[in-house]
Amino acid sequence: MTDPTGSTGPTGSRLDVVVVGGCGHVGLPLAIAFADRGRRVGIYDVDEAAVKLVDGGELPFAEDGAADALHRVQDAGRLTVTTDPSIISGADAVVVVIGTPVDEHLNPDPRAVTSAIAEIQEHFRPGQLLVLRSTVFPGVTAGVERLLERAGLDLDVSFCPERIAEGRAMEELFTLPQIVSGRSEAVRRRAGELFGSLTGSIVELEPEEAELAKLFTNTWRYIKFAAANQFYAMANDHGLDFDRIRRALASDYPRAADMPGAGFAAGPCLFKDTMQLAAFADNSFVLGHAAMLVNEGLPLYLVTHLEKTHDLAGMTVGILGMAFKGESDDIRSSLSYKLKHILEFRAGEVLCTDPYVTVDSSLLPLEEVLERSDLLVIAAPHRAYADLEPSVPVADVWNLLGRGSVV
Repeated sequence: MTDPTGSTGPTGSRLDVVVVGGCGHVGLPLAIAFADRGRRVGIYDVDEAAVKLVDGGELPFAEDGAADALHRVQDAGRLTVTTDPSIISGADAVVVVIGTPVDEHLNPDPRAVTSAIAEIQEHFRPGQLLVLRSTVFPGVTAGVERLLERAGLDLDVSFCPERIAEGRAMEELFTLPQIVSGRSEAVRRRAGELFGSLTGSIVELEPEEAELAKLFTNTWRYIKFAAANQFYAMANDHGLDFDRIRRALASDYPRAADMPGAGFAAGPCLFKDTMQLAAFADNSFVLGHAAMLVNEGLPLYLVTHLEKTHDLAGMTVGILGMAFKGESDDIRSSLSYKLKHILEFRAGEVLCTDPYVTVDSSLLPLEEVLERSDLLVIAAPHRAYADLEPSVPVADVWNLLGRGSVV
């Protein structure tokens, strides 16, 4: 239920935890998970439309298993959703889900988190546990501690990075180890007790270690994807099937089992966090910048290669999948749109479709795209495309159709 005062939960008792920014992709699954494990949970979010949806039992985005869990916790009266920040004062723990963005110059803004916390600091009360949850630029946790100290607020501050993959949150929140950090053993123990209601595996670090652990994790994945995409380009330039090679070299060979397939490495985290790490290294992170060039350059590579074998200027090209990854409705930082922009300049016409994306009114039904296109590009490997048998050429870097990855 929506609590107009925001100070307590639906039964009038104090809340165990309030999630600030709790209607987003990171905050909402976490809030639901806490409530599903018996915690009294509040959500504070400035997005009125999202708050209304969640309060009405609907999700603002797709997340497997979250809808049923949301209904359970609402029926049990363990979830309060509001746009009133005063709800913060009624919680023992406050989890802030506000990330550090990267601007158009690829520079992070470390002040984003501290500025957001400054706006709500009047609602904090002494003795609360304040948890920073989203990825932050190294040193942001210390900056928040200084901010609270200047304001005369005695709070326990912990950075506990989220580690979920979008779409699998309601599984991974309960199965993956949780990193917790703090300046003292008491703070780490308190954060561990909070997240221990979700998972039995808690890993303790100092705040700066935890900040880097999160950035290292996402950057490592981004670099691995870049290596695969570079390998793909090498094989493809010689008319060889990278995915066939990859599967062969990994067959019963553990040391190569983690080599990913080729494809668009996109979304709101990997690129951004790699650039944050590069900024932290005073832009001397050559490996990270090289990974960016490979991954961000894959759409242009594909189009340029297709121009060598097809008369793109006279063709209608259909893009299958506009989300940033398969089985998702999230288009944030999706390279499908970068591909679209390039093709709009080089192809005769570009048609786009996606079975999950609802925020783009320009998308067409799959049947229409298949019927009108002279060439198809699988940009997001949705399972819905796996059984297609198109009669026109298909650029399938992912090898989703099982015909090979050669373009």
